[in-house]
Amino acid sequence: MKRKIVGFGLSGLIGKPLVEKLAVRYECVLLKHTVLRNSSDEGAWQKELEGAYAVINLSGEPIAGKRWTAIQKKELRDSRLNTTRALVDAIAKSKSKPEVFLNASAIGYYGPRGDEALEESAAAGQGFLAALCTEWEKEALRAELLGVRTVLLRTGIVLSKEGGALAKMLPPFQFFIGGSLGSGKQMMSWVHIDDEVNAIVKALEDPGIRGPVNLTAPSAVSMREFAKTLGKVLKRPSCFPVPGIALKLLLGEMSEMLLTGQNVCPRKLLTHGFQFQFPALKKALQDLV
Repeated sequence: MKRKIVGFGLSGLIGKPLVEKLAVRYECVLLKHTVLRNSSDEGAWQKELEGAYAVINLSGEPIAGKRWTAIQKKELRDSRLNTTRALVDAIAKSKSKPEVFLNASAIGYYGPRGDEALEESAAAGQGFLAALCTEWEKEALRAELLGVRTVLLRTGIVLSKEGGALAKMLPPFQFFIGGSLGSGKQMMSWVHIDDEVNAIVKALEDPGIRGPVNLTAPSAVSMREFAKTLGKVLKRPSCFPVPGIALKLLLGEMSEMLLTGQNVCPRKLLTHGFQFQFPALKKALQDLV
């Protein structure tokens, strides 16, 4: 009999391939993240938690979906904090609690840090994203106090054929006007979608992994190096940078994500023996584009 995994918000860029992999060995019960914000639906989804081996929560309004107005910032917070809070409250009420709880987070937790090497033990940074991730993780870690092994998935820039950051970067290169963003010195902590999915499965199944886990490749690169490598793979120039001021005017506060960066190391994954399929950027891009 397959063990049951209950998933919330698993219909996106990461969730879809993750479910495909998990469904081979587990019974996957997929629920829409909206049920976590609708009190009238509580009874039905809370029953699904009973006896589940694991709960995975990747819910959250897309961070780069819209300009960060005051209203959008509130939606970004509510879609993460309220849903995670509701889920942990439901776990607390469960008679047969899950063994493990995996909750989404992001390397935005570290804030703008230049080229400082950042392992999971690094302190939270400054800025909107860092504050959001800190609050988000605090809500999730309440499950640890209930005796549930809790993992915080601090995901970096996920590279995939299906969309996300790479899809937004490709068009300028395809039209021979590609280049880096801003100064080009900011560090990009990226990860191939296959490694992202496999790392989540590793965190799910390895009882020694708990707390924050950096889901990034072991070789962060500068924005300039990323653009240069992408240009080489596509056989296109990469000498047309986008000025930082233009991004600030276009995106407002959201431009911080693109103009500052983090040099993140997946120390916990490496310590626990995780093997990356795509540890180097060139190989990853060749596979994807």
